[in-house]
Amino acid sequence: MTYETLLYDEVEAVAKITLNLPEMRNPLTETSAKELITAIRAADLNPDIRAIILTGAGTAFSAGGNLNEFKKNLSKTAPELYFEGRESTELFKLGAEVTTPLIASVNGPALGGGTGLVAMCHLAIASSEAKLGLTELRLGLVPFVIMPWVRRAVGERKMMEMMLTAEIYSAEKARELGLVHRVVPPEELEMETLKLARQVANFSPLAVQLSLDAFFTTEGMDMMKAFDYLTNLRLVSFMSEDLKEGASAFLEKRQPNWTGK
Repeated sequence: MTYETLLYDEVEAVAKITLNLPEMRNPLTETSAKELITAIRAADLNPDIRAIILTGAGTAFSAGGNLNEFKKNLSKTAPELYFEGRESTELFKLGAEVTTPLIASVNGPALGGGTGLVAMCHLAIASSEAKLGLTELRLGLVPFVIMPWVRRAVGERKMMEMMLTAEIYSAEKARELGLVHRVVPPEELEMETLKLARQVANFSPLAVQLSLDAFFTTEGMDMMKAFDYLTNLRLVSFMSEDLKEGASAFLEKRQPNWTGK
């Protein structure tokens, strides 16, 4: 499929989706958001893809929302804004819906919605030159849609501070806050991201899928109900072909041949 605002590549079992509006610092426009949804879902549905990398072209990961589109919202009716808003939230629901791990490769500034994208990804690795922050209040906006992901990444009190101060943080500070997992020199980012993606892709796709299911389904669930749900998932794992293959490969000192069944 051809995209207007993205680049899409597949290398072995890894899909790489690159926001490709570098002259605009890769904003989340209406078009790019829709294309991101399409590309992520397509990669997730491809049984040969076992990890998905999100990154940006040029010197920025994503500068967040597009101001020109925000201006157009001022003349729209409440119903128009409501239904358009429902569509825009679909992108940020994907982090809890896809069964293929999302990995953010933060090559530069990731501000506002860009920070939201990073927080949504299951793993995040950043260049030491990256900057992150919730800058919405500087423009009279509020980080509505991305709030759940950032809050979960950094915690309640830090989320409040990030939102109300609109500060921009270094990559190392973002790591301390929990927004990214690793920070590497810029010249190593692509290599280290691919290494991380391949590490995840080498595991049983069924086990990875069950891991994401277990994590997101039991989040906020009553603890006793969570035990019951996880016990059911455990049965699926224990009766899977992949577990038998993994155990055999370990005992035979060879690489497993996963089938995802």
